[in-house]
Formats: sequence, structure tokens, C-alpha cells
Amino acid sequence: MTATLAVHADWSSDPRKRWMTVARRDGPRWHIAAPEPVACLGDLLPRLRARAGGGAVALGVDLPLGLPRAYAAAHGGEADFLAFLRGLADRPEFFEVCASLEDVSPQRPFYPARGARGMTRHAHALALGLGGAAGLSRLCDRATAERPAGAPLFWTLGANQTGKAAITAWRDLLLPALSAPAPPALWPFEGNLLPLLARHEIVVAETYPAEAMRHFSLRMGGSKRRQADRTALAEPLSRAMADLGATPDAAMRAALAEGFGADAAGEDRFDSLLGLLCVINVLVGRRPDGVPDDPWLRTWEGFVLGQTALPVA
Repeated sequence: MTATLAVHADWSSDPRKRWMTVARRDGPRWHIAAPEPVACLGDLLPRLRARAGGGAVALGVDLPLGLPRAYAAAHGGEADFLAFLRGLADRPEFFEVCASLEDVSPQRPFYPARGARGMTRHAHALALGLGGAAGLSRLCDRATAERPAGAPLFWTLGANQTGKAAITAWRDLLLPALSAPAPPALWPFEGNLLPLLARHEIVVAETYPAEAMRHFSLRMGGSKRRQADRTALAEPLSRAMADLGATPDAAMRAALAEGFGADAAGEDRFDSLLGLLCVINVLVGRRPDGVPDDPWLRTWEGFVLGQTALPVA
């Protein structure tokens, strides 16, 4: 099976800020549509499968897929992350965000439910028995020479957090899909991306728009939250698409020209395109479709699609 559809969903716990950009392959070229709402999670994968028309779907999602190795070593219990994830169907309390450190445990690792004076990631890690704040992060969460650090999985406070997005995606999208007929494959836990796409209708992979910026040598002269700063990248993004053999439709060209809109979801639409370019970059062979040679990455931690830079010391 060949990947007919490349998709990137910029994820959020807020459905209003959950957007995806879809590209369809036509021979050697890709045709990129304007960003659209992810909409109902219950039928997202069937909708994408139908749009692929018998081909495979490479779906990138901007959220953690995997567990920190310190947590997995101490509390994993199962053989690997996939078995752990499937087991969460019988452990709904895992997804309940803790209001205080006293509530934090390996069975309820997400924290904090709200801001309070004195809370730190170090204290959170100690409550989980991870030794220190570094234990909350996976290898791919850490800063590299090319980009700053990403947020750790279990932290749920502030703009730079991924915990709430992970809760929504794991609980409401992946768990039901994994128990349904023809479940999606999860990269890299089941193999490299291209071989998985040859065997499965849908393959889900973790992507990171900040990583994609580096892959295409894009530099944000300001903040992605500002429409004018997003608009300034219209021409570099158009060149990146052309270099990949990808053609934006009229609506996508309009979205680029206006910086993806003036509303609060503009940054999410912008990120959904960045992530899509990352997925296509791997599909056309310009970035690796596997992970570094570390068994923890394939069994428990996962990785970011297309990333090659490892954390700085």
C-alpha cells in the first residue's frame, strides 16, 4: 500500500484550536489543501481512511506518543508502550489531572490541575519517584543544538505544555481506535514509517512543528502568535512546498497570504502546515523514517518524526 494522504493535526485539548492540514498524492506531486478543523474525534480516522480512497494515511500529531524511560522503567509493567496504552482502557483514573502533589502517583501522573505558588517540575518528578525534573522528559523532549526543549508529557500547566493534548488524544482517539477493527499502527513502536504504510491503512506518528522549522531552515522573526509574523513566512513556506513537489490549492495560498487569519487559532493552522511538511519530507525520503539506535525509543519513549539531532549534553 502507498501513502495517498499525508496529514498533520495540530493538537489541543480545546477543539477550537485543533486543526489539520491534508495533502493528497497525485503521482510524484502532493496537493495541499487549506487547514480545516479536526472536528469529531470519534470518526476522524474513518474520515481520513475514506479520503485516502484505498491508499494509506500518514497522520502526524503534535503530541507525545510514548513514556519517559525513567517512568517506564519504574512503573511500566507491560512489555512496551503499546501494551501500556491499551491497558489504560481499564484505568480511566490515569487521565485525571492531580490538583496537588499529594494526589500524584504512578497511577495518576498528570499534574497540576491549576496553578499554585511553589509548584515545580522538580517536585512533580520527586512525587513520581523519578529523582528530578530530567526524569519527566523523554529523549526527544530535550533541547538539541537546533531547537529548544519541548514540554514533558505529564506536565499540564501553561502555554508550553503537552499533557492535556496527550490526555485527549490517548483517551478519546487512540484507545478507541486500537480496539476497533483495522487499528492504526503507531510509529516507531511497530517499525519504520514507510514499511508500516505498506501494511497498514493508517500510521500515526509524533511530529513537532518547531522541529519542522529547522528541517526547512525557516526562522520566525517574532512570534507565531502574531499574524504579521506568520505572514512574513508565506514566501519561504511556498518555496519549501515547491521544493517538496507540493502544490497549495487556492485556499491554502490565501491562508498563507493572510498569515492563517487574525483569530487565536491562526497559530494552530500555521503549525498544522509545518507539521504536514515534516511528514511529506519523510515520505519523499529527505528525512529518516526511523529512529536512532536505542531500544528504549522503539519500546517505550517514541521519537519525533524526521528528527536527527540528539540532545545537547
